Amino acid sequence: MLKFPKSVLLATAAIAFSGGSVLASGDIDAGEKVFKKCMACHMVGDGAKHRVGPELNDVFGRVAGSLDDFKYSPAMKEAGAGGLVWGADTLATYLHKPKDMIPKTKMAFAGLKKEADIENVLAYLASFSAGADMDTAEPESTPTAEETAEQTAPTPALQNADYEPSTGPMGLGRVALPEEIAAWDIDIRPDGMGLPAGKGTVAEGEVVFTERCATCHGDFGEGRDRWPVLAGGQDTLTDERPEKTIGSYWPYLSTVYDYVRRAMPFGDARSLTNDEVYAITAYLLYLNDIVTDEAFELNSENFTDIHLPNEENFIADDRQEEPHWKADADPCMTDCKAEPAKITMRARVLDVTPDSDEGEGGGQVD
Repeated sequence: MLKFPKSVLLATAAIAFSGGSVLASGDIDAGEKVFKKCMACHMVGDGAKHRVGPELNDVFGRVAGSLDDFKYSPAMKEAGAGGLVWGADTLATYLHKPKDMIPKTKMAFAGLKKEADIENVLAYLASFSAGADMDTAEPESTPTAEETAEQTAPTPALQNADYEPSTGPMGLGRVALPEEIAAWDIDIRPDGMGLPAGKGTVAEGEVVFTERCATCHGDFGEGRDRWPVLAGGQDTLTDERPEKTIGSYWPYLSTVYDYVRRAMPFGDARSLTNDEVYAITAYLLYLNDIVTDEAFELNSENFTDIHLPNEENFIADDRQEEPHWKADADPCMTDCKAEPAKITMRARVLDVTPDSDEGEGGGQVD
C-alpha cells in the first residue's frame, strides 16, 4: 500500500494522464527542446552527472529520493519511503506543478503548463530509461556499412599543423593557435569593444528568459529560493542589507551581456546565440525600468547609449598611478606609522576583528 503524502495522491488523480498514452503521443525531438528548461539543474544521457538536481538516466521505475550519491530534500525522501515510484503518471503530475505534489521539494521549477510539453519531455526522458514502456517505439534500423564507417571515423586533427612547440623549462604543450585564442577572447568592454553583431527586442527576450532563465531567476527577475535577484533594489545600497541587482548596483551594461553570454544558462553556458543574449539583456533592462517600451531593440549600434543607474558610483582602476607602483619602489614593511595602528572600523561578522588579547573582550566585535 502506498504511504506517501495524501497530497501526492490527490495531485496524481487531478491530472488525467495515462502512462502508455503519454509515452506513445510524445515527440522525442520536441521533448529534447523542452528539456532545455531543465538543463540548468539536470543532466541526462551519456556522462550525465548530478547538478542542482539529480541526473535523470533510468528515472522511469526509480523510487523517489533513492540515489545514494545525491542529497535530496527530506520531503522527497519521505515520498520515496512512502512508495512513490517515478513513472509516466507520477512524473507527469510532478512536472505539471512540483510543489503541489511534494510541497517541500527543493525543486524551484514552477512546472510545465502545456500538456504537450509534458508528453514530449517524458518521451525524451523515456528514451534514456530502460524501465520505460515505449510500446509504440519503432525498432532501430541496422546501420549501413557507410553509416558505420562515418560514425567510427577518427576525428580530424586541427587544420593548422604549424604548431609552435613550448619553449618552457618542461617543454610541455604548445603555443595556442589564433583560432583557439579567439574562442576564449570574448570579453566585452564598457566602451563596446568586443561586442558581436546582433540584435534582440524586449518581447523576444521575455520568451527566451522564460524558457532558459526563469527557472532560477523567476519570471520577473525576482529570484527563486536562493537564486540571485536580477531586478529591483533601487535606493537600497545604503540599507543594512542592500539588494544588489542590475538596476541598483551593476555599473555597465557590457557586464550584463558578457556574463550572460559567457556563463548562462547555469549548466548550459555558451548555448545562447548572440541575438538571444541581446534579447535577454534588453528584457533585463525592461525589468529594471531602464527601458519602458516592449518593442525596444538592443543591438550592437545602440548598446553603448545605454547607461545603468549606478555607473557614476564606480571609479576607474587607477592602481598604476599609486606612488609605489608608479615609481617601482619597494613598499614600506616596518615602522611605517609614527604612532601605533588603531582599529577605525569593525566587521559585523563575529570573530573576524580582534579586540584584545586580555579578558573576555578578545576576538569579539560590536
